[in-house]
Amino acid sequence: MVRREVLRQQAQQRASVMVDRLFELVTCESPSGEVAALERCAGLLAEWGEAALDRSVRRVVRGNDPHLLWRAPDPAVLLLGHFDTVWPLGTVVDWPMSVADGVASGPGVFDMKAGIVQMLTAVELLRDRQRVSVLLTCDEETGSATSRDLIEEEARRVGAVLVCEPSADGGAVKVARKGTAGYRLSIVGRAAHAGLEPELGVNAGVELAHQVLASQALAAPQAGTSVTPTVLAAGTTTNTVPASAVIHVDVRSWTGEELDRVDAAIRLVRPRLAGAELTVDGGVNRYPLERAVALPLLQVAQDAARDVGLAPPDGVSSGGGSDGNITAALGVATLDGLGAVGGHPHARSEWVDVNAMPERAALLAALVDRLCSR
Repeated sequence: MVRREVLRQQAQQRASVMVDRLFELVTCESPSGEVAALERCAGLLAEWGEAALDRSVRRVVRGNDPHLLWRAPDPAVLLLGHFDTVWPLGTVVDWPMSVADGVASGPGVFDMKAGIVQMLTAVELLRDRQRVSVLLTCDEETGSATSRDLIEEEARRVGAVLVCEPSADGGAVKVARKGTAGYRLSIVGRAAHAGLEPELGVNAGVELAHQVLASQALAAPQAGTSVTPTVLAAGTTTNTVPASAVIHVDVRSWTGEELDRVDAAIRLVRPRLAGAELTVDGGVNRYPLERAVALPLLQVAQDAARDVGLAPPDGVSSGGGSDGNITAALGVATLDGLGAVGGHPHARSEWVDVNAMPERAALLAALVDRLCSR
């Protein structure tokens, strides 16, 4: 127990270094899909990670995406995060990272670059790093298409996955996340002159309206299942019956059964207008992170917080998804939201409490200690 009690002090001694690293990491922009920028950021993180773990990084390139893996010789715990952000290149020019009154602001500072800095600091605090694997991916913000297999492969090697995504309000960790699905409904109609002979056309815009209402009707608010038509497009000119239309549909639910129900229903949709054609693409992206796989780790995290003299974090549910959904769907114990304390991800008001960063690093180190000693 004495070992864990000093972790908070050791982390606090690294506070200024953590802020400096956060500035460097935020300044090294890394938007999803921008390969050259992702490579630069991967190079920076590879250097930090190799020093922290005292082992070489394995750079896993899938498609063009450079993911970073430090696999432990005898893995028990996987620390999981992502370094891609939603912010386009050049954002840091007119919105550079700044710190005022203990609050850091900047593109990606909360989601999730501060979490990465805390993760690597926690690793530095560990006495035994031989049972800890670290995986940093670069496509989480776009659905983890190239990293999914890698995440699943590494998760199957361990007994617990700790996800350093941003915390919930007040530093709470996340013990449940909604699963997500996405669909594209493509409609083909037939063009005609809107004034001279509209009756010769098949109006893809009208079919779009039918399908928007039909999709939304699949929601089950009482079960927490939302089905939301989002991006809609139809038509080319104001005097032409639309020959094509597209609907994007966002689906979220607390249970896999609900996601499967909506998935089956969407695949059965048929056109309402004679002569219209309809195709459906997409499917379930991430199944939910359900409470049963997280609650055992919540208790360990709360005990770890007490070890280092911190208030035990609450466990809450989140409507957003993360790569923790992927590992939880395998049945691997997963605890999410162990990253930075702050707020407003994906917004210009994104912020991080830098004073809490050493405390969160100490909490994570104490949690890993407990899990690796079990």
